Amino acid sequence: MKTRSEKLKRLVAVQRHLERMAESELAETARQRAVLAETIDVVADAMGSAHPMHRIFSGHYASQLGRLAQKDQMLLGIQQVHEARMLRERAKGDRFEENMKDARLAEDREAADNSILDLIDQHLSTAPRV
Repeated sequence: MKTRSEKLKRLVAVQRHLERMAESELAETARQRAVLAETIDVVADAMGSAHPMHRIFSGHYASQLGRLAQKDQMLLGIQQVHEARMLRERAKGDRFEENMKDARLAEDREAADNSILDLIDQHLSTAPRV
């Protein structure tokens, strides 16, 4: 049968995996926002361009810029959710790890106490009886 500290060690490993998944999702959202920011810059530059071809499409660029800004706001919200989830998962993992260490200390203390009691029992059982 597994000890409490072994069970908590497994929970810590699972929790750390969940934390890494949340970090990965956060990184992906941040990457998407960076790509989107570059696209917004390109569209804004095209809108301000003096090139005749860009002037023809300025209305299209304006509507596209609006959609890109909305998408950026959406991704910002998603990024904030991922940040909160990552922090929550990290806090859970830290708590599990602390509980695991406490459980391991308690198990070690119990084992030491039992070994001392065994030594006392052995000493008393081998002592001459009067």
